[in-house]
Amino acid sequence: MITLDSITGPEDLQGRSLDELNDLCVEIRERLIEAVSANGGHLGSNLGAVELSVALHRVFRSPHDVILWDTGHQAYVHKMLTGRAGDFDNLRKADGLSGYPSRAESAHDWVENSHASTALSYAYGLSTAFELQDNRRRVVAVVGDGALTGGMAYEGLNNLGHSGNDVTIVLNDNGRSYAPTVSRLSESLVKIRSNPVYMRRQAKMEEIAERIPWVGEMIQRGVQMSKAAIRELWEPPAFWETLGIRYLGPFDGHDIASLEEALSNAAEFAGPVVVHVLTQKGRGYKPAEDDHVKHMHDSGSLRAGSYTAAFADTLVKLGEAHRELMAITAAMPDSTGLLAFRERFGERCIDVGIAEQHAVTAATGMAMAGQRPVIAVYSTFLSRAFDQVNLDCGLHSQPVIFAIDRAGITGDDGPSHHGVLDMALLSKVPNMTIMAPSSVQELEQMFTDAMSISDGPIAIRWPKTAARSVAEKDVGSGLAARLVRRGNSKVCLVGVGKMLQACEEAAELLADDGLDVTVWDPRVVKPLCTDMLDDLAAADVVITVEDGVINGGIGESLRTALENTERAAPKVITLGIPSEYLPHGNADAILSDLGLTAGSIAANARKA
Repeated sequence: MITLDSITGPEDLQGRSLDELNDLCVEIRERLIEAVSANGGHLGSNLGAVELSVALHRVFRSPHDVILWDTGHQAYVHKMLTGRAGDFDNLRKADGLSGYPSRAESAHDWVENSHASTALSYAYGLSTAFELQDNRRRVVAVVGDGALTGGMAYEGLNNLGHSGNDVTIVLNDNGRSYAPTVSRLSESLVKIRSNPVYMRRQAKMEEIAERIPWVGEMIQRGVQMSKAAIRELWEPPAFWETLGIRYLGPFDGHDIASLEEALSNAAEFAGPVVVHVLTQKGRGYKPAEDDHVKHMHDSGSLRAGSYTAAFADTLVKLGEAHRELMAITAAMPDSTGLLAFRERFGERCIDVGIAEQHAVTAATGMAMAGQRPVIAVYSTFLSRAFDQVNLDCGLHSQPVIFAIDRAGITGDDGPSHHGVLDMALLSKVPNMTIMAPSSVQELEQMFTDAMSISDGPIAIRWPKTAARSVAEKDVGSGLAARLVRRGNSKVCLVGVGKMLQACEEAAELLADDGLDVTVWDPRVVKPLCTDMLDDLAAADVVITVEDGVINGGIGESLRTALENTERAAPKVITLGIPSEYLPHGNADAILSDLGLTAGSIAANARKA
């Protein structure tokens, strides 16, 4: 009998009976539910990939054969089968298991793949290198049906089909984006097409027929027409085979024996082959089966008191007042807070799929026609579309509003999800306005103000952490900065967005030491408020604090602006995120390690 904790690697799956494997799948699902319930993470997608993961590791020899996961959120079972089941108590905790594939964890993890639509490009690159090295290693790319909405996936497919490289593409279809064909004839065709022995015989017969003058030509034409007719009637391979990729399927993604046969057959074919498997998201756990949205992503439901919840309410209010307002998402209407808007204004809420670049350019077109599009996107995903933000939206001065969630240190999702680049990147777009709310009320005010800006794009960015609620007197308006505290010393603190609270707390600590400092909330970090700059120019020391990268960040922009004034520039100390890939862990703990706490800010002020 095999148990999950006895598995040290994929080789332990060999020689096991089907009953043993099915029992193992039950145990895996129990462990998944237990781990994700305790630590958060992606549950539904992994529950749906249990049998598929087992079959993959029985047919292919990882890590000699390369198994790539697109996206990595469906790789939890893969981690368990490669000797990491005992570490799942520390899933997504500091110094524990990453929630995505991690090269630092295991030789079985080839890429840190937490962004979608990339595995096919990796597969092309790896398989091309293996071909040049005459290295007989199979490359397998497990691609979710949603990932195929990303343009990069099609670029990879195009090159794979053209190259003829030996790559197995597993299309894990858990959304029924391809309708399953149901009939005895279609089932027979699937079996025939997926059998390499039959296909080799067919190729041989066609070759012989082609040698017969005239008759061979007629037979060949008839065979081609018959195949085309059957393909159009019964199967969806036309798309794939037009690209030069053989199509097999669809297969039951929860039938281990069927999966193993299909994958083994696919590995015998020369060239790229797609194996289409139908799986059920959330399988084996009723809440996840019934509610795909909530159990698809971590934090799928909005938390009361969060910035995202405040955005959701604000957008509905603005939608009622502005019929031209539209909301756009790249496959994440739930966690970006658009569900309420979609329910109220369905025709004005558009999900473009995992295609951030397309979302930005499409929104620019909408703005050109007089609409007011709001793109709701995580900071980390917006960076994939920076070129479109700059040269499609910015260059044309279109008033697209970017609602940037998960800005700054996000915590347990790791280096690919920290949203630390948005301010540094967007501040380089010439006519971009960037706002950073420090409270729920500021967020609401900023969206209202953004609707009055018509000469360029607007970005409003906020963190994943809880939002502050403040009194009406502590809310600014327009593009003006807000003086939070007037001190009698020549030291000023400037807190961007959520870091304002740390600056206010640092001011209290310093006051206890007899150092009375001034605190500013810039609110709008591009363009910087001239009244604030004039006030800071009179200081001796200015300390800026931001939850974005220091290099090219807002603190450096502020320093440059002060250096360009007629007065002698004060000493500017910039605190923020270093240019490093930061690991996953508790967000507050990471900020503390980086010196972005009230105590560290106060220490910098004393030293200065």
